[in-house]
Amino acid sequence: METLLKIFGEGHDLNSLQMSCRAVVIFLSALILIRISGRRSFGVRTALDNIIVVLLGAVLSRAVVGASPFVPTLITCLVIVCIHRGLAWGIAHSKQFGKLVEGNKILLFENGEFNRDNMKKALVCEEDLMQGVRKSALTEDMSKISKVYMERNGEISAIKKQL
Repeated sequence: METLLKIFGEGHDLNSLQMSCRAVVIFLSALILIRISGRRSFGVRTALDNIIVVLLGAVLSRAVVGASPFVPTLITCLVIVCIHRGLAWGIAHSKQFGKLVEGNKILLFENGEFNRDNMKKALVCEEDLMQGVRKSALTEDMSKISKVYMERNGEISAIKKQL
């Protein structure tokens, strides 16, 4: 036990070597936690997925600098990852649960007209919408666009008209 305390330190008075040793363990632990959490944590980028990234970063950093006890911090992160995994499983298996946790896509443009009410709800202006159209449909010509949505992850996507 004394050897572990020498290597990893205790409390706030950590030297560079102790913090480095903690960082190695935290890095490997974070890798395992992210693998448990699943690929969606860094792929889908919904609010749920952003939450786990922010929380894990914030909580794990406390273990590196000694602001929180090491093992309880890792256990807390495991709980956070399990909650994320459980919610992601629920979203994947239930449309209603997905709507509850992540919301619905919002129709912003259809039949050649901007849906101003939905744009206000989504907090986007016409230029934001056009940026999404340029990015997803590779055009600025709205006559070529059938519909534009704000997706559940906040991205704006455009569907081109069928020729």
